[in-house]
Amino acid sequence: MTSLDTDDPAYEPTAAGADLSSLLDRVETWIRHDVDEDDKAELTDLVDLATADDGTRFPAAVVELRDRFAGTLQFGTAGLRGAMAAGPNRMNRAVVIGAAAGLGAYLRDALGPARPPTVVVGFDARYRSADFARDTAAVLTAAGAEVSLLPAPLPTPVLAFAVRHLGADAGVMVTASHNPARDNGYKVYLGGRVVTDSGQGAQIVPPYDALIAERIAAAGPASAVPRAESGWAVLGREVLDAYLASVRGLTDGVPRRLKIVTTSLHGVGGRVLARALADAGFTDVLPVEEQLDPDPRFPTVAFPNPEERGATDMAIALASEAHADIVIANDPDADRCAVAVYDPTVGTYQGAETARSHGWRLLHGDEVGALLGVEAATRHRPATGGDGRPRMLASSIVSSRVLAKIASAHGFGHATTLTGFKWISRVPNLVYGYEEALGYCVDPAHVRDKDGISAAVLVARLAARLKAEGRTLGDALDDIARAHGLHVTDQLSARFDDLERIGETLARLRAHPPRTLAGAGVARFRDLSAGVDGLPPTDGVLILAGDGTRVIVRPSGTEPKVKCYLEVVETVPHDATSYQVGRARIAAHAKLDRVKADMRRALGL
Repeated sequence: MTSLDTDDPAYEPTAAGADLSSLLDRVETWIRHDVDEDDKAELTDLVDLATADDGTRFPAAVVELRDRFAGTLQFGTAGLRGAMAAGPNRMNRAVVIGAAAGLGAYLRDALGPARPPTVVVGFDARYRSADFARDTAAVLTAAGAEVSLLPAPLPTPVLAFAVRHLGADAGVMVTASHNPARDNGYKVYLGGRVVTDSGQGAQIVPPYDALIAERIAAAGPASAVPRAESGWAVLGREVLDAYLASVRGLTDGVPRRLKIVTTSLHGVGGRVLARALADAGFTDVLPVEEQLDPDPRFPTVAFPNPEERGATDMAIALASEAHADIVIANDPDADRCAVAVYDPTVGTYQGAETARSHGWRLLHGDEVGALLGVEAATRHRPATGGDGRPRMLASSIVSSRVLAKIASAHGFGHATTLTGFKWISRVPNLVYGYEEALGYCVDPAHVRDKDGISAAVLVARLAARLKAEGRTLGDALDDIARAHGLHVTDQLSARFDDLERIGETLARLRAHPPRTLAGAGVARFRDLSAGVDGLPPTDGVLILAGDGTRVIVRPSGTEPKVKCYLEVVETVPHDATSYQVGRARIAAHAKLDRVKADMRRALGL
């Protein structure tokens, strides 16, 4: 194995004005130390296109090389995520090997020599996920860790469960979740002897990310990182069976009359969800067959994210044809859960005749979050644990404020956290947490992360109980509005090809914030980078109008987007009829549209 000098140019960012010869030196050095023949060939082809002297030179190849060598893909609290391609600024085997080496070094330093660290590794069905998982196992085994590899592509919640179930010191999940097909990612969990507080088994937060990143930077080139040929264990189905048993423990398994349409959006959750629903007593379940089995191309959707427009169209169409009660959709790694229902009040005869025009609609994440919040507060009574501390419900700062009201009404505590389940799942004494982006942690004792499988089972159980009473999920949402006010939320987002524009957009908003939101004067403008209400600093701003309308603007943590989270609150009488609640909901949505228009102007979109 060769080593790389500390001043090797392949491991330094490429300056924007670097000349072509300097760039090519960096590329050639990277090629020399890469471990994947296909990646080497890919870069060699780009170099040939960039340097051909026979009149066929392609300037676009130079631009592509500059981007791939503009820096190193950064490791943070979200781990790694990016497009799969060769070079230090992409997801590939060389970058993954470096990340695994850094994690192994951190574990060795944190735990000492007395006992080897234990690590469990999982992966989804995306291109190269299995390769990245095997490389991780090989590197960590060579570094002295005891490594267990999940036996097949499985949902992220199964990996998160395995970290706690096996008492592992760390877990790695190779997945890009709901990102486009070209992407892959690398999530890191810490538990066992490394994290022993309420964050045991959760994804990393500071300072762990920086400590691991330091060791990744010191790992050197991929060719110098030792990799074992064998020595790790490949687990059997017992971990999946144990996970499904934990989900089964959330319900009683009594047969229920509910017709459910499901889709996994070509991900790894389809057959796991089918087993979980069957165990819970649901026998009338129709999967979208075209999307049931894993397919890394995601051929039937533009974006494999159930939040994106059109992603659940096939499932909703099937539900309409089959006269189903609800639709349940998971994202490709099954840590998110979307729910669609039939709501005739939103039907229309204008435009093309579709399932949506008939009244099928996707529930907002805050709506499902509130429904499951009431269920959690009911299921976990009494509200105080045996230690005298209140049991806690938690939601992120960008989620609806309704969960805090639900918690208070039932005597539970409530915590507002920064965005991400790495924060939500760390709340002490947590019994339920959610985030508006379709993430729900309904069983933190077993899975300290969002879990689209267990959430789906609890939503189905609630829908079945309501159906037996002659009611629907929509009726339950009306009950919440009567009890706590009507909280209607939406999102405005802008995707950027030029990442610098994200910072410029937020800077413009900070310099020139809106003075009104839908006609109501802005009463509070807070820069979240300074920390708000006891939360650590984070990039974003909070805008609160005098009538309670709230907007939070922040960059996405996983996509090149700026996101605006909008919330309007309308007072609803406790004895309001369904018609009155519906009229209030229409008024709230109209108000949200005006807030969106105000924010588009403020952001210069």
